[in-house]
Amino acid sequence: MNLEGKVALISGGGTGIGRGVALALGKAGCKVAICGRRQGPLELVVQEITTVGGVALPFQTDISKENEISDLVKLTEETFGSVDILVNNAGIGGGGRIASHNIQTWDRIMQINLRGAFLLTRAVLPTMQQQKSGHIVNISSEGGLEYYQGSGAYGVSKHAMNALSEYTQRENQDYGIRVDTICPGMVVTEMTENTSGLDHEKCLYPEDIADLVLWLLSRRSNIKIGTPILIQTMLNPWK
Repeated sequence: MNLEGKVALISGGGTGIGRGVALALGKAGCKVAICGRRQGPLELVVQEITTVGGVALPFQTDISKENEISDLVKLTEETFGSVDILVNNAGIGGGGRIASHNIQTWDRIMQINLRGAFLLTRAVLPTMQQQKSGHIVNISSEGGLEYYQGSGAYGVSKHAMNALSEYTQRENQDYGIRVDTICPGMVVTEMTENTSGLDHEKCLYPEDIADLVLWLLSRRSNIKIGTPILIQTMLNPWK
């Protein structure tokens, strides 16, 4: 796919991996819509994109709310004319052992990490189906491939996101729509940088994930990558 002029919608685009992906797509010539819970970080990313000649808009959105997702996609399509690329990146951490998991934590993680991705995917599919093209990239986690005791709702949500990706791919590939899933290992972001025992020099960074997203999006339209892609470091990031 030639990314010049394509419309990309990125959730969680104000910080971390989402910010890295938004900047990369903006520099590649995409028209970028980013959403997140906090307006300030979103506006800073938009400023960075426009400074290098790109086009971007921020939308303060709670992706767990159906009406806000509907408004987000409608405004994006009205402003830019379409949605060609969706990057489901927004996510929150949190865990606990299943026997004693806090139900409020469980519900909130599922709302953001899984329900949000589902709502965004469902909202952009009609346009992608109509135009017979589209590319969805879901940012999952190494924790969506492994089973780390105590990761609780986070791990379950990421395993479920991988399944959401595969169902979406199989149901929509006849429309020319592709779905890829990236499962990063430990990435240094605002959410993880102060984690005890983490060696930043041995971690991934948002730019590493953004490079992979760009590579996936720029493949020929008939190329299907397949199963979730694990990207991690060779050296153990834990001290």
